[in-house]
Amino acid sequence: MRISVLAVSRRLPAWLETGIKDYARRLPPEIKPVIHEVTPARRRTGVSAEKNMADEARRLLSALPDGVRIIILEEGGRQLTTRQWAEQLQEWQLDNINIAFVIGGADGLAPAIREMAHDSLSLSTLTLPHGIARLLLVEQLYRAWSLLNNHPYHRE
Repeated sequence: MRISVLAVSRRLPAWLETGIKDYARRLPPEIKPVIHEVTPARRRTGVSAEKNMADEARRLLSALPDGVRIIILEEGGRQLTTRQWAEQLQEWQLDNINIAFVIGGADGLAPAIREMAHDSLSLSTLTLPHGIARLLLVEQLYRAWSLLNNHPYHRE
């Protein structure tokens, strides 16, 4: 199983980078995510959000690894409990499914990416900054792994 995270974002603050690297470091190699940053569209007067999303979609698609199940992360996606998240991770592992989590830009994801997605998940019903969403995703991967492996990080 390979996990990729494709995120439309500018350079993150150091404290976010530190947190993401810390949780990623804790993960075993088989689920350690590979993060691909995609440059956001440059906002210009007279350029629509749809055009910006289409530009970002082209960059996302070029960074997308072959043969992955695409999971988009968005506020309106399917919500999972921690236990359900862990069970989903275990299912992907057992089926040896390669996953690409996609975090869109400020305007969201283009219809082309949404149509390709196999699933849509929500990390929160709150609107999250992209860097925090990335940190939360990596932390939740670690939490799910710890729950599946009876590691004391997760407590119920």
